[in-house]
Amino acid sequence: MTNQPQPPPQQLERTIGVFGLACSVVNITVGTGIFVLPALAAEHLGAAAIICLFICGAMIFLIALCFAEVGSKVTSSGGTYAYIETAFGPFAGFLANNIFWVSCCLSDAAVANGLLKTVGYFYPVVEGTLRPFILFALFAGFTWINIRGAKSGLRMVIFTTIAKLIPLLLVVLFGLGKITMENLVWKGSFGMAEIGAGTLVFFYAFLGIETSVSNSGEFKNPARVVPLGILSGLSLVLMIYLLIQLVTQGILGDELQMHKDAPLAEVSNRLFGTAGVLLVTIGAIVSMLGSLSGAILSIPRIFFAGARDGIFPKFFGKVHPRFVTPARAIILYSSIDFIFALFGGLRQLLILSTATTLLIYLGVVLAVIRLRRIMPMASGTGFRVPGGMVVPIITSIAILWLFFTLTWTELAGMALLLCLLSVVYLVMRFRLRK
Repeated sequence: MTNQPQPPPQQLERTIGVFGLACSVVNITVGTGIFVLPALAAEHLGAAAIICLFICGAMIFLIALCFAEVGSKVTSSGGTYAYIETAFGPFAGFLANNIFWVSCCLSDAAVANGLLKTVGYFYPVVEGTLRPFILFALFAGFTWINIRGAKSGLRMVIFTTIAKLIPLLLVVLFGLGKITMENLVWKGSFGMAEIGAGTLVFFYAFLGIETSVSNSGEFKNPARVVPLGILSGLSLVLMIYLLIQLVTQGILGDELQMHKDAPLAEVSNRLFGTAGVLLVTIGAIVSMLGSLSGAILSIPRIFFAGARDGIFPKFFGKVHPRFVTPARAIILYSSIDFIFALFGGLRQLLILSTATTLLIYLGVVLAVIRLRRIMPMASGTGFRVPGGMVVPIITSIAILWLFFTLTWTELAGMALLLCLLSVVYLVMRFRLRK
């Protein structure tokens, strides 16, 4: 009996380089939070909030180093899910996969509703009868762009990254000369509780690495692209955050708390007048569009990888024959996004999804330690965090410190989610054995 030719494996095309990944990191990380971030952080510490920014920047760079090492070893599609599953097995991978995509869907829904509220400030009909139709057109459009190929989605990411940075850079460029040094003087006393609360605020603004690496199966040379793309993207993000914080605090000073909802809009108003407010508003809209575009480019790969490994139906693990993209996974993810956005009311769930990201980060950091034992790196290949186990251990301790600054309600909600997912996993295992 002659051997029959086997069909080619379902593989994604490796088209994303260092610049593309760096743009993705900036695009997803610099989201809507930057437009309210200075006031949220200053609420706890005033001008001393800059301390939290440095602490959080150091933490996220340590985490990024761990992502870079694991990402240079595990090159299959799925990003964070693939990293944790490879290191700790199918149960940990199942939890990581589901926690990740649920939190991302809730976050996308909140961003979409925030987009409509921003536009609705000028055109109220957007928040009225047209709301469901605009949401449908929004998610359908991004679905179509990303089905046509990772390059199409990546071009959208690069465009929105540049467009959102223009108003921010203009505020920084013209605002540095308007800073009043007295506004940067630290006043009053503060302790670890205030520093922890402020750091948690800033940490929310740095979330995005886990989404950016979801396209790990499409990186041209993961050993080079992952470390260079992540670290260069985060360096730009940290620089932007530092400058925005200095300009906003330096111009508004104690009045910062009077403009909690839109501190950058007030700064722009003082620098450029009404045109400045319009500029920042457009920047916020572009920022939200960029966040949605980046998510729909990256997160469906989690469904694709899960279908490949049996977590989801195999139907969603198929690649489009023409565009070589996980089209079915993209349609599924966008559909869930649309449903969540349409019904809204997800504020507490959004907080929960953000909190669980800390747990996912901890899983990736611990994966560095685990993979060094089970996947020794060949000489001259991949990326290795310097200093032995020092960086993973320090990073784990820092994440646990930040993790326990969450409220008991948020911790209880996260524990409930983990318990529910564990039950689902056990049921699935039982059915497979049957």
